[in-house]
Amino acid sequence: MAAQDLGTMDPHRATTTPDKPITGWLFNGLVRFKPGSDDIGALEPDLAESWESSDDGLVWTFKLREGVKFHHGFGEVTADDVVYSLDRSANPDTSAFSSDYRAIDKIEAVDPMTVQITLKQPVPSLLGLVANYHGGNIVSKKAAEERGADFATQPVGTGPFMVEEYVPQERVTFVANPDYFRGAPKLDGIEFRYIPSDSSRDLALKAGELDVSYGRQDQEWINSIKGAEGLVVDIMRPAELQQFHLNTSSAPLDNIEVRRAVATALNREEYIQFIGESLAQPAGSVIPNGNLGWDNSTPIYGEGNAEAAAKMLADAGFADGISLKMVQTSLPTMLGVAQVAQAQLALAGIDLQLDVVDHQTFHAQIREDRSQIVYYSAARFPVADVFLSQFFHSDSIVGTPTASINFSHCDVADEEIVSARSETDPARQKELWASAQKKIIENICAVPLYEQLIAYGRRSNVDWGYELQAEMHLGPVVTELTELK
Repeated sequence: MAAQDLGTMDPHRATTTPDKPITGWLFNGLVRFKPGSDDIGALEPDLAESWESSDDGLVWTFKLREGVKFHHGFGEVTADDVVYSLDRSANPDTSAFSSDYRAIDKIEAVDPMTVQITLKQPVPSLLGLVANYHGGNIVSKKAAEERGADFATQPVGTGPFMVEEYVPQERVTFVANPDYFRGAPKLDGIEFRYIPSDSSRDLALKAGELDVSYGRQDQEWINSIKGAEGLVVDIMRPAELQQFHLNTSSAPLDNIEVRRAVATALNREEYIQFIGESLAQPAGSVIPNGNLGWDNSTPIYGEGNAEAAAKMLADAGFADGISLKMVQTSLPTMLGVAQVAQAQLALAGIDLQLDVVDHQTFHAQIREDRSQIVYYSAARFPVADVFLSQFFHSDSIVGTPTASINFSHCDVADEEIVSARSETDPARQKELWASAQKKIIENICAVPLYEQLIAYGRRSNVDWGYELQAEMHLGPVVTELTELK
C-alpha cells in the first residue's frame, strides 16, 4: 500500500484509501456487495439470511444467520452485536459516517437472532446502510468495549481473515479465519506492507517480493506494468471524484468572483491528459457519475483560461494577484495533481502555496481548517444523499459537532438536500438532488476536476476468486476463494 502507516482498522472510522481495503477482509454487514461489484441493485445476504420491510418502508426486520463466529474467540454474532454496531455507526463520537444514519429512529433486538430497524422517514436505500461498507460493518460488542481505542489496531470482526500482528510503519499481518461461515480461506494469510515509494513498490512487484501492489494512478505506470512479464493490471470502479474544495469562509475565497477566477484558471482537461484516459474520465458534477441522482446539466468552470481568470481577480480588487494556502498529502499521485494545479493557477497570478505533509497528517490538518483549498478524492455509497450530505450540507461544516469526516464550508443547498431525503416520489427526489448540485456548482463550493478509476498491479498467478470489475472498498477484497495458483 502507498502509505507511511496504518490509519485505523476500525471500520466505522476508516475513511482513507489505504485503510478501506482492509475492512473488506475483516468484517461483514447484514447484506453485502457481491465481490467485484458495486451494483446496489444486487446486494445479497451476508450476516442476515433474510429480511423484510413494512409497506410504508419504515420498519425493517433482519433474521441473522445462526452460528457465525467472531475472530479470536469472541463468541457468536447476536442481535445485540448488530444493535451495538449500528448505534456506534450513528454516533459522531465513534463513527466517521454518523450522518448517514440520521433517518434511523431506533434499532432493537427482537430476539437473539432478529434485529428490527425503525426509520423516521423512508431513505433512498436502507440496505446500503447495513451493507458491508463503512458504518454497515458489524463489530464484536464485547471486543470493542474491552479494547476501546486499541480496537483501531486490534479489531474483531467475522470476515475471512483476522489480524495477527501490527508493526507500526511497516506492516499488518493477517491470518485465515478457519471458522469463516462461507468456508475456510484458501490462503493461509496476508502480509500488508506500507511502502510509500512508488518505485520501491514497483521493483518489489516485478521482483516477485509482492503479489499485489497499489498502483500509481497514471497511464505510464499502467503501460509499464502491462509490459512486464507475469504481471497484470486490474482497473476497477468506483471512480473516485477528484475535487478542489474551496474554503468559502476564508478571505479572499469568501468572494465568489475570486472563487470563479480560481475555477476558471484550472484546466480540467489537462488532468485527464496527465493521468491518462485509461484511468481518468471527465467529471460532470460535484457528486460522482453512477450515483443515484447524479445530474450533469449545470456547466462547470475549469476551461483553463488564465487571462479571463486574471481579469476576474482584477475586477474583484486583486489586480496584483492572490496567495492561497493548501495543505497537501505527500502521496505521489495526489501531490502531482496539486503541482499541476499550482502551475495552472500561477498563469493567472494565483500563488498556490503547498504545505506538503504525510497522508495521515493531511487528513488531520484539513479537518482542523488549516487549508484554504482541499484536494480530496472520494467515493461513497452511490446514492446522491450520501455525497451531498457529507461534503456539502451545513451539518458537515468543519467545527460543527456533526462535521465528523471532512472540511466543508458549504450551506447553499441545505433545503434541497434535506427535502430529498424524505421525498417519496422518485422523480421529485431526483429534481431536488439536481437542484442541490446546481446551487453548489454555481456557488463554487468545489471545483470537480475528473473522476479516477482505481488501479492495482498483481502477479498473474493471483486469482481473486471472482471477476474484479468494481470494489466499494477502493481495493481488491481478499475472500475465502482468493488463491495463488
